[in-house]
Amino acid sequence: MSYTISIQNEANYKIDTSRLKQAATTVLDQHEVDRNSDITIVFTDNQAVQKLNLQHRQIDAPTDVLSFPADPLPDFITDELPYLGDLVIAYPYASQQAVKHNHPLNDSLCLLVIHGTLHLLGYDHDTPDNRAEMWAAQADALKSMNIDTQLVPSLEGT
Repeated sequence: MSYTISIQNEANYKIDTSRLKQAATTVLDQHEVDRNSDITIVFTDNQAVQKLNLQHRQIDAPTDVLSFPADPLPDFITDELPYLGDLVIAYPYASQQAVKHNHPLNDSLCLLVIHGTLHLLGYDHDTPDNRAEMWAAQADALKSMNIDTQLVPSLEGT
């Protein structure tokens, strides 16, 4: 059995679906997550992400990726696959970031999937210690996919 990684791309943005699934799988494998687990990656526009960002984080601006971890299922539900949650990526925002920093778009999108998947697994960057732990896990996943870790510092301030 392997992970179920669903990608929703109703606008038909130019993405490398297999590479993005590999990015999520890399993180899940590195954390020994149940192979029956399921996540969804949604690609949408800046306006949709801005609305979600305002609704859930009280920030009235678009961003590159938002993570929505699933609530744990009640113990009495045993026949459902473990659902980890959703990643929502603003493709135009992410694309503009890649151009601005002269990064390959597919690598930048993989970074966002890796970063978001780590959030689904409980990582955060709200304190220096948490940030160091999350950035180390993120670097491990990037290196394992042969993606330059220099993408991270240039995107931190955007």
